[in-house]
Amino acid sequence: MSALAEHPTAAAVLDAIPCYPVPPHGRSPAIDALRAARAGRGLVVGADGVILVLRRPWLALDVPITEPLAASLPYGDTGGPRADLRCGLIPVDLLGCVLERFAGALPNESAAFILWNEDSGLFTLAWPIIEEATPSRLVYRPPSIAPGWHLVCDIHSHGDGPAFFSSTDDADDAHATKIALVFGRLGNPDGTMMVSRLCADGLFLPLPRSPFSGGSDDQ
Repeated sequence: MSALAEHPTAAAVLDAIPCYPVPPHGRSPAIDALRAARAGRGLVVGADGVILVLRRPWLALDVPITEPLAASLPYGDTGGPRADLRCGLIPVDLLGCVLERFAGALPNESAAFILWNEDSGLFTLAWPIIEEATPSRLVYRPPSIAPGWHLVCDIHSHGDGPAFFSSTDDADDAHATKIALVFGRLGNPDGTMMVSRLCADGLFLPLPRSPFSGGSDDQ
């Protein structure tokens, strides 16, 4: 086959994020390898549209990024969406520890991270170095992540204010792959407010279920 690009840098970029058509019959070894990879990403083009296939040690994600293509193409189907936590569900007691710390920081905002170790399968909490915290502003340095550990959940609070993703959050999350949670109304006797999303290559996706154990939809 001819090279897709003559410039070496352009060729490297296209090789890092390949694009594969789905054969109308049988399997595609290239697509199977992408889906089975420990880490990687690529586009898969089928008669039903284009999907992003994203793999991290802790996540397997197939997400449609277009509607079905108007052109009549001799391709097979992409196989539909998928969002699986390869790491398994996060222990819910870690969330309890986070909320307890957030409540202790009131009226100021706070932050926390949940990491996962791909060798041991263990989860742990990591706390950032807070440089400035007020009821409406938080400046911090994320913790260093050792080899073998992966950031799964990025969590911060809005204190007694409402929970929402700000434009700053959008900018920070645009190039990340992680679960993002924001908690608000922490001092409200009627209950805490939470918003959540899965950040993946600039996409902000609704979570199909809670990532924490102990819910009614545990498998």
